[in-house]
Amino acid sequence: MSKVGFLDKRIGKLFLQMTSVISGAVSLTVIFFDIPPTYKPWAALTLLGVLAFCYIGIWVWSNRLNSISINVEGSDVLVTVGDIFQQEGLKVIAFNEYFDTRVDNKIISDRSINGIFITKHLDVPVEDLDKHIDSYGFNVDEPIEENLSRQQGKKKKYRLGTICVYKDFLLTAFSKFDDQNRAFLTMPEYLEFMINFWDRVNSVYALKSVSTAVFGSGITRIKGHRNISDEDLLKIMLWTFRISEMRFKHPAKLTIVIHKDKIDQINLLDIKAVKNGV
Repeated sequence: MSKVGFLDKRIGKLFLQMTSVISGAVSLTVIFFDIPPTYKPWAALTLLGVLAFCYIGIWVWSNRLNSISINVEGSDVLVTVGDIFQQEGLKVIAFNEYFDTRVDNKIISDRSINGIFITKHLDVPVEDLDKHIDSYGFNVDEPIEENLSRQQGKKKKYRLGTICVYKDFLLTAFSKFDDQNRAFLTMPEYLEFMINFWDRVNSVYALKSVSTAVFGSGITRIKGHRNISDEDLLKIMLWTFRISEMRFKHPAKLTIVIHKDKIDQINLLDIKAVKNGV
């Protein structure tokens, strides 16, 4: 099933822009060259064939679109398919509210970005990362609670959106954990995270580009919104970014990286066609 319908009005708009160029070129050509009457029907059929080919080409391109650039309130934003670990600048890694580092497929899945970061991209022992987090100079307004009844994992609980800078990574407290170590958020908590997150990024990005995945695209459950799509989550991210005070100064930019297995669920043409991506 295609993401963009064959008769989508945005396809028609792009097609009209292309036909204006083609018709201009044809008009200029016939000024200097006469087409013999016997060839005019064939010329007309050829032109119709070219136009049909162009329309189908635009439709196919729209459904295979895997990267767009938009401007959100003066900030350059790139939405693209890729590997977040291959991006330049600061890379965001979503942790849970405890900044747990145990990759055991109970607390942290080894297939999550969080797990891949710890097992494949951490260049020091995990204990050193734990020490860095414990000694990190969080803002005084960042509440840190103790959950002494927690059986597994760490006991210090941080506010959603809290950021710990580690080398070229931004570690952020994204998801809450229940008693069975299952990640979850309510929609109000998701929005709270996003607002807090952009505010913290504004304080630490130091004119570097920032790359992040689509928050909530993994195993985190958003209560009451079980069927929320990755496209909806992406739009929420762009909307909260727009209403926040976070602005990237050139040449720094924001990159939202989509996993290759998720791009078929996101209509980038729809996001590109709307002002500010939302």
